[in-house]
Amino acid sequence: MLRFIAALCLFSTIMGLAATAAADDREGSRPNILFIYTDDHSHRTVSCYPEAYDWVNTPHIDRLAAGGMRFASAYIGTWCMPSRATLLTGHHPYGVESMRMVGTYPGSEYDPEQCRFFPSVFRQNGYQTAQIGKWHTGVDTGFGRDWDHQIVWNRPRYTDNAGNYYYEQMIETDGGDPELVEGYSTDNYTKWAEQYIRGENRAADKPWYLWLCYGAVHGPFTPADRHLDDYSDARVPIPADIYAPRAGKPQYVQDLNLWMKDPAGSGQPVLRGGTVAMATVKPRAGLHGNTIHDWVRQYQQGVLAIDEGVGRLLAALEQTGQADNTLIVFTSDQGFAWGQHGFRHKLAPYDATIRSPLIVRWPGRVPEGTVCNTPVGGVDIVPTFFSAASIDLPWEMHGHDLTPLLEDPEHAWPHPVLTTLTGRRYGSDTNVIPSDPAELHLAGVPWWVSLRHGKYKYIRTLVEGEIEELYDLRADPEEMNNLALDADYADVVRRFRGAQMAELKRTGAGFVDALPEVAPLSP
Repeated sequence: MLRFIAALCLFSTIMGLAATAAADDREGSRPNILFIYTDDHSHRTVSCYPEAYDWVNTPHIDRLAAGGMRFASAYIGTWCMPSRATLLTGHHPYGVESMRMVGTYPGSEYDPEQCRFFPSVFRQNGYQTAQIGKWHTGVDTGFGRDWDHQIVWNRPRYTDNAGNYYYEQMIETDGGDPELVEGYSTDNYTKWAEQYIRGENRAADKPWYLWLCYGAVHGPFTPADRHLDDYSDARVPIPADIYAPRAGKPQYVQDLNLWMKDPAGSGQPVLRGGTVAMATVKPRAGLHGNTIHDWVRQYQQGVLAIDEGVGRLLAALEQTGQADNTLIVFTSDQGFAWGQHGFRHKLAPYDATIRSPLIVRWPGRVPEGTVCNTPVGGVDIVPTFFSAASIDLPWEMHGHDLTPLLEDPEHAWPHPVLTTLTGRRYGSDTNVIPSDPAELHLAGVPWWVSLRHGKYKYIRTLVEGEIEELYDLRADPEEMNNLALDADYADVVRRFRGAQMAELKRTGAGFVDALPEVAPLSP
């Protein structure tokens, strides 16, 4: 009997040690996740993208792509706040319940019981979570609930400071009182992120998730002083439809009048009014001048400090032995247009205005130097993080785990990409489409829904009687030829219209049964 008990104890001890070892192996295999998130940052600014101007140079971001996978067509969001809400919840904005914009822009609030942010689940499952940089989703940043560590520029709380994208920011650390911090914001955020990677403000025995939110290259598009002389010979092709009329586009695009020919006689497009102004950003003149070349040069200069920051973060990972077990995702809230279809803007459903860079590096898991041509969306990123961390999804999400594409960029991916603009409304507040044009439009752009699948993009503007849009992005990447006006494509339009409705219903869009009528198709 004693021998039996001793044997049983020994067996239990061995099994216990085996279980502990297995748990340790699982813990050790769970990657750190570094999520680098930039602002108003077009794919055209990254030199590894073929659409980048030939003088653009981002060697460190390119190195990420060389060590991982570049996604050719990523639709992360349409503007700052809803894109971030999606990346915190895994939902399209119409599924982000209780999020509200209140008071002075960008004032906002939400109920954390109704609107859970996913990093809280990572914390409950053994991850240490951190967020550094711009915060633009409710005055409650979630410290202690969603985040173990935060150093954030809380724009919704300090609205008087909300335009200070590059200098003199009110910074909260770990939920404490704000402090006015000097220095160039991109460099500050990189420094704080590098310190975290090297071990400050985190437990050494836990995997970590760090969301690094740069404010660049948002307006007023201010480069670091050290980059003001770069790209001195910058010239850009003049978009064919920078001036109206714009064939095949909805009325709001026809009405755009942001650019004009230089009255000084240079023949170049210049920004009407000579300054750029955005919500919370006071009117600012260009640093180099007012032609489209001057503005694009200034904008591209603002990317250079981000690129340097990526280099510093990669070096920190390598020097601390964490590079091989860190999943890095680099993307932006959305893109930004400079003259394309007449815009100096984001918001609109065109690749020129909203298409983001998306690069994923995970040594040993994501094949190096690959390109995925399958279109993907921002809602796909959160379930992918859960899959990488081996954590079950805590609620139903609108997107799909990208792991099959990360393992094989040629994977037969069946999912279309739905993208929406619902102005300043979220959750069930979007169930009724506004009749008041002031509510329906955001900076002149009305509510819309698009669906990208394969080579086609279908756009439905939510204005009564407006034309639909259909583009073949392989044949027409600049989206100049609206095939929805061609009778030969009527069946394709109807098919995409139905597929879009199905995707809206699948994801619980309350406005799906109240869409305004579209203009009749060509007979």
